[in-house]
Amino acid sequence: HVQLVESGGGLVQAGDSLRLSCTASGRTFNTYFMGWFRQAPGQERDFVAAISWSGGTTYYVDSVKGRFTISGDNAKNTVYLQMNSLKTEDTAVYYCAASYIPRMGAIKYPRGYDYWGQGTQVTVSA
Repeated sequence: HVQLVESGGGLVQAGDSLRLSCTASGRTFNTYFMGWFRQAPGQERDFVAAISWSGGTTYYVDSVKGRFTISGDNAKNTVYLQMNSLKTEDTAVYYCAASYIPRMGAIKYPRGYDYWGQGTQVTVSA
């Protein structure tokens, strides 16, 4: 199996920055995509960003473009999410996810991923 371990969440003020990390262990070969989702209270789990593990192509939800950057380190089996200019609207539990089965048109949806991290809380105060 594959296990994902996240770190980097915390309590910050609006305008501050955070860097989330997620490291995969176990049978981590043949990774297609790694991504980040977030879920606020009473909301569904929404797509934030994803990266193609082979080509490095990145994808973002419109609300974080220009503020967040996703990157990956293949040798370390680690994906990062650099979050700048944080807003109160970014407050949520953030989850990393890994895809090991190719799917069509599922990059931005939870059903497109096979393994999930435990989640890390990001709280942005005014």
